[in-house]
Amino acid sequence: MTTKKFGILILNQISQVGLRRLPHESYQVGKDVAKPDAILVRSQDMHGMSIAESVRAIGRAGAGTNNIPVKAMSQRGVPVFNAPGANANAVKELVLAGMLMAARNLPAALEFVASLSGDGLAKRVEDGKKQFAGSELPDHTLGIIGLGKVGSIVADAAIKLGMNVLGYDPEITVDAAWSLPSQVKKAHSIEEVLKSSHFVTLHVPLLEVTRHLIGAGSMEHMRPGTTLLNFSREEIVDPKAVVDGLESHKLKYYVTDFPASMLSGNPGVIALPHLGASTREAEDNCAVMVVDQVRDYLENGNVQNAVNFPTVVMQREAPFRLAVANANVPNMVGQISSAMANAGLNIHNMLNRSKGEMAYTLVDVDSAVSSTLVDRISGIQGVLAVRYLPRTQ
Repeated sequence: MTTKKFGILILNQISQVGLRRLPHESYQVGKDVAKPDAILVRSQDMHGMSIAESVRAIGRAGAGTNNIPVKAMSQRGVPVFNAPGANANAVKELVLAGMLMAARNLPAALEFVASLSGDGLAKRVEDGKKQFAGSELPDHTLGIIGLGKVGSIVADAAIKLGMNVLGYDPEITVDAAWSLPSQVKKAHSIEEVLKSSHFVTLHVPLLEVTRHLIGAGSMEHMRPGTTLLNFSREEIVDPKAVVDGLESHKLKYYVTDFPASMLSGNPGVIALPHLGASTREAEDNCAVMVVDQVRDYLENGNVQNAVNFPTVVMQREAPFRLAVANANVPNMVGQISSAMANAGLNIHNMLNRSKGEMAYTLVDVDSAVSSTLVDRISGIQGVLAVRYLPRTQ
């Protein structure tokens, strides 16, 4: 008997290092898969896209998921996976480069040298270099807003460069707190970070609460000559506030990975063309991480690093497994268990977790599950998706 292959639709160029982790005998991978079980994407905007009913998972080979209709997928019981931390080193290195470019006035110095030609070059270099004199990083304070994976390793690198580090993150996770260097001083507010730092770097996700997190009111708290670095998301910083901050000299430089028309040509803006994750290593790491997560979900129902689902990972202890995504409302587990009991099934193991409005349950049973039972559980009010995952080998 031939086992149906999982179909994986690719929307962007995904690293072959990751795609090779999908075995050809059980996966069909390509850009023209008609009824895909999952979609892998990088930056393509999916909001206006018709997403096939066959899709059971979406994997974003990167951290941000703003290009994916996450809410609509949640309503269908479809997890949206991402790869948090997989490109962290690439972003960290660019943040360090940004600080060095600003501290040593390198962009203006490069433009100056590029403008020189003809005789007397050496003398003009010597005469002109004084205007680009900068400062060294040791003993300066770096303020970090957002202490996830990127913020944590930026903090570690800055400390090793001799900097003082002040961090703020009201939503810091236990894992992130454990990985944070002990030398990081804890701030109690964004304002405290802005008042105390020579450099401020942002590492927060784009949410409604973080949109224009740095705005007009932020500039009055900054010390004169601050360098602000944004390698997070463009909308985290209000560009008008940047213009005003540069004019008032509260800001010396704004270093960003997101060019904006309002800031174009401003000598105080160092804008890069969204290079944060643009390294071979980061692309490979993101692809490997998200492919492994999507594959584990399709084959075993396990969920790790889904932005809209709780983390649910359960080792298989029986050959037959049901995976149920449902609204997080009372008595769902009871109704699912009762349906199985009425079908004469013995529950070997069960794990249920919730995250916000979403709940997810894995159930291992000792005998085969009928399509009738799958339909019965699917018909329970609040159930969004049911998948039957018998062990294939």
